[in-house]
Amino acid sequence: MNLSLTPVRFLRRAMAEYPNKVGIIDGEKRFTYAEFGHRCGQLGSLLRELGVQPGDRVAFLGLNSHHLLEAYYGVLEAGAVLLPLNVRLAPPELSFILNDAGATVLFYDSELKPLLETFRKDLTTVRHVFSLEEYDGLLAAREPYFIDWTQIDENAVAELFYTSGTTSNPKGVMLTHRNLYLHCFSLLTGVGNLVTMRELHTIPLFHANGWGRVQTLTCMGGVHVMMRRFDPAQVLALVERERVEGFAMVPTMAIALLNCPAMKAEHDLSSLKYVSIGGAASSPELVAQLEKALGCACYSGYGLTETSPAMSMSLLKPSLSDPEEFRHTRQSMAGCAFPCTEIRVVDQDMNDVPCDGQSVGEVVTRGDVVMAGYWRQPEATAEALRGGWFHTGDLAVIDKDRYILIVDRKKEIIVSGGENISSLEVEKAILAHPAVYEAAVIPVPDARWGEVAKGLVSLKSGQQATEAEIIEFVRGRLAHYKVPKTIEFLAELPKSGTGKILKRVLREKYWEHLSRRVGT
Repeated sequence: MNLSLTPVRFLRRAMAEYPNKVGIIDGEKRFTYAEFGHRCGQLGSLLRELGVQPGDRVAFLGLNSHHLLEAYYGVLEAGAVLLPLNVRLAPPELSFILNDAGATVLFYDSELKPLLETFRKDLTTVRHVFSLEEYDGLLAAREPYFIDWTQIDENAVAELFYTSGTTSNPKGVMLTHRNLYLHCFSLLTGVGNLVTMRELHTIPLFHANGWGRVQTLTCMGGVHVMMRRFDPAQVLALVERERVEGFAMVPTMAIALLNCPAMKAEHDLSSLKYVSIGGAASSPELVAQLEKALGCACYSGYGLTETSPAMSMSLLKPSLSDPEEFRHTRQSMAGCAFPCTEIRVVDQDMNDVPCDGQSVGEVVTRGDVVMAGYWRQPEATAEALRGGWFHTGDLAVIDKDRYILIVDRKKEIIVSGGENISSLEVEKAILAHPAVYEAAVIPVPDARWGEVAKGLVSLKSGQQATEAEIIEFVRGRLAHYKVPKTIEFLAELPKSGTGKILKRVLREKYWEHLSRRVGT
């Protein structure tokens, strides 16, 4: 018997198996799975009444909330495609995405109304616009509509996420019902006994399902603890109050949490099982510090929007006999592939590089979690999926135990005098300095070497350091040619909506007058 693989089944399971269990906590609001499912069905009913047709795109511009969580199921109940919008994008980017996707309905957070008003006049396809303040009233007394999920085409697009534009406009990543269904089980089987039942949504839900938590938690009848936006002190308070068992961060979030004054206060964090770091390369030092501060295990993961997103994690294989002091090094790596995914590290001819932990190649992957393609961009899709493998653009090494370590993005490798310099390696060396809070390393033009490494640094509150001190500190850890030639101090580094440092923004002023531009 073959049944449609769709995340709608996770909602139905939670409603049937855990109807009276509180599954969603959003501030003072609490919803059982029966109530949550009812609301999702009401959203589906509203969209159908508005004339939304199967395959139409429904957009949400909002911060983490139960409304956005409901959209992940309610939009699918209407047979439509969910389009979550990154709230930190510029108005021209948001209008481009909405028009490119052909969105017909837009829900927005009232806090973001001033942002919406800056580009609303530029929208060409949106017919209905509602604030989330109106949302409850629109659902009230409405009979829910539940789609016959057995008739859903599992290969149809369920969600559409737009990647950040760098040298061109953003691209829409098409994730199918099948992608999302199998990604859930890939995660559940991949992390094994680390499956948490009370998860804090620290990652914005406009970023590829908040790293898959939308589906995995619902499938298992777990508890979604909503967090409107990341705030280190609030993270600690919610972990204690709601007995949270796990949450995810990007490295900049983790650094902010470790340096939060609230970390010095007494908090009961004993409920935590583990935390995960993804979105950018981590370091052994950061993993060790988090484990000590939070009293739980910390693992790194790896993935992209195009892979639904998670495809590997740095869990320790039982067969390994590494010394204890090497454990944090392992746990800071991208790790090994989850079930449903194959990962290779290859040279330019698609030959596997040696598993020696030294030979650098590009990460390619194939599996059930890889996207259907880019929205209305067949050429870009063909290029990304050439040869039956998704080409990530990430450079990595792989060791004898098949653990992957990301060394850089293809486009972020610094080529100085013919030598390749990993910006991530240099960043890790700078971040080891006790006064450094955040760091980014970029290439800047150089008359002799073509380009050289430059460090952009923000310091911890109350700390001081000079350019010469940091350069000398790094010199003691890296080969001479890798050491940044200059260090510039900034009060804050620019970040994306998920907390990743925007290197393209940092590079612009150094390359804007040259014909050659460096992309991300």
